[in-house]
Amino acid sequence: MLKTLYGASPADIDNMNTARLRDEFMVEDLFTPGEIRFAYTHVDRMIVGGAVPTSGALSFGDGAEVGTEAFFDAREMGIANLGGPGAITVDGTRHELDNRDILYIGRGAKTVSLESADARKPARFYMNSVPAGADIAHRLIKRAESKPLVMGDEAKSNKRELRMYIHPEVVPSCLLLMGITDPAPGSIWNTMPPHLHERRMEAYCYFDLGDEDRVFHFMGRPDNTRHLVVANGDVVISPAWSIHMGAGTGPYAFVWGMTGENKVYTDVDPVAIRELR
Repeated sequence: MLKTLYGASPADIDNMNTARLRDEFMVEDLFTPGEIRFAYTHVDRMIVGGAVPTSGALSFGDGAEVGTEAFFDAREMGIANLGGPGAITVDGTRHELDNRDILYIGRGAKTVSLESADARKPARFYMNSVPAGADIAHRLIKRAESKPLVMGDEAKSNKRELRMYIHPEVVPSCLLLMGITDPAPGSIWNTMPPHLHERRMEAYCYFDLGDEDRVFHFMGRPDNTRHLVVANGDVVISPAWSIHMGAGTGPYAFVWGMTGENKVYTDVDPVAIRELR
């Protein structure tokens, strides 16, 4: 594993400086050419991962670090391709992924191999894995098969398109939800106005940022907020007790992944902007 994050209570952030806040709630350097990297969080035991195959395929499947014989003995996973065309082979079955496609891998898989179609324009595979208690068939979801929702308002700089991929309305899973959100041109805010979902945690992977741009991601209780400055490819772990919203200095997108007690996307508690502190 690249990193282990243990989580924290809402009261803990009062005693955290910037470095400590980043260490507890962010994963950096996940996408390294020629490597697979994972980070394990005790927040609902989600694993996030990044893989950038270059000269050859990258494979995984051993479960030693999660305490099982094979990685997928008690887990499911979603893998989003955020780079050039690539392929993922699961137990001998090959799936071709273009940019913004997502592959769902169900419990019971043995070996996963990831490769790029062109090492000069490599695939960038982003992974979310969570514990699973049911066997669900593997399934490739092409971008065109995802379900789009348009949200927000141009006048408030928060218009955005949210696409559901691993979701009961598109492709089933045990407890994993996964999708991609793109702010509209000229809009900077995501998940605004904010909300809480006490029964689910969430991970954000920000991508398609320019080298000079950053996203200011806001977290914490509504009356006690903090911010994280996020670069391209960085992941934020958002506990169930925290708001999660961001504003970018330039164009960006993010992959959202959730797990918890249910898969009811509307099981949220809205937070009025006037309540933020």
